[in-house]
Amino acid sequence: MKIGAIALNTFKEAIRDRILYLLLFFAVVCIVFSRILALLTVGDRVKIIKDVGLSSLSLFGALMAILMGVGLVYKEIDKRTIHSLLVKPIHRYQFLLGKYFGLVLTLLVMLLAMSLIYLAVIFLHTFKIEWTMFIAIFFIFLELCLITSVALLFSCFSTPILSSLFSLAFYLIGHFSWGLETLIKKVKPGAGKTLAQLLYHFVPDLENFNFKMEIVQNLPIPAKIYLFSTLYGIFYTAFILALALLVFRKRDFI
Repeated sequence: MKIGAIALNTFKEAIRDRILYLLLFFAVVCIVFSRILALLTVGDRVKIIKDVGLSSLSLFGALMAILMGVGLVYKEIDKRTIHSLLVKPIHRYQFLLGKYFGLVLTLLVMLLAMSLIYLAVIFLHTFKIEWTMFIAIFFIFLELCLITSVALLFSCFSTPILSSLFSLAFYLIGHFSWGLETLIKKVKPGAGKTLAQLLYHFVPDLENFNFKMEIVQNLPIPAKIYLFSTLYGIFYTAFILALALLVFRKRDFI
């Protein structure tokens, strides 16, 4: 009940944030622009709209998770409201998890809103509901849950600017982890190669949540891959949250 109350309060605060609606506006613009882009491009127009739309959902959803997530804990510390919260019969893990689930709920509402507009744009071309799109949207949501946990982790011990940079780097490296593997093979043994290996093994492969090409091209995907990606997202998110709880528990706010 305490986690739920904090989550609901966090949701009410987040839903009023202007940054959220600014990003939502740009996401909608990109989704609508995909239709114009399809008209100007040679090829299957519907596939172009689907691809650009899903990319917009993923990118702007990640920006929402990062920009909102990095301030979850820092705002409470900066305003010193965290002192009045922690003196109440609330454990630190309840406070942190409440903040996390509140932002996840906010992202779910925003993602659903963008998805409805996205599906409406597709419907104008196909005159049918593309149910397979919900598979890609589901895994985008799993990715956003993971990115939110990372932003929350950095928020526990760093400033919003640095946390944003760290989280954005995490997002970019996670989607280009294949490049790290290539770099490890080419770089000579030394500090650089060791750093690349650490990043490769620690940073998750966010491409596990990327089914845009398969969904857009109607390629068959084995059910075990869906199961693996789902479990991968759940366990990695739980791991990052456990690290955040450990850091937050050890931090002194005096």
